Amino acid sequence: MTPQTEFFALLNRFEERIPFWIARRFRALREPGARFWRVPTASLLVVGGIFGFLPILGFWMLPLGLVLLAVDLPRLQPPLARLLSWIERKWPASPR
Repeated sequence: MTPQTEFFALLNRFEERIPFWIARRFRALREPGARFWRVPTASLLVVGGIFGFLPILGFWMLPLGLVLLAVDLPRLQPPLARLLSWIERKWPASPR
């Protein structure tokens, strides 16, 4: 399995674990035609994640923003595939 296919397979399984309303928007941002929205959204999530110690923002925003950026930046895919694999092992699946 190539690193790119492994990344997208892990990303699909990750979407199954998050709440439906978030997964639906996340899936829409991953569409090829959504690059115009994906890059600014991912950038804002990364910046918000850096300031996660502030109220309203959270550290959860950083990995989510990086995963969205990895859709367009193949160099980010292998390390984020390892992160998603680690999350999959540590976060037990729960029924929706």
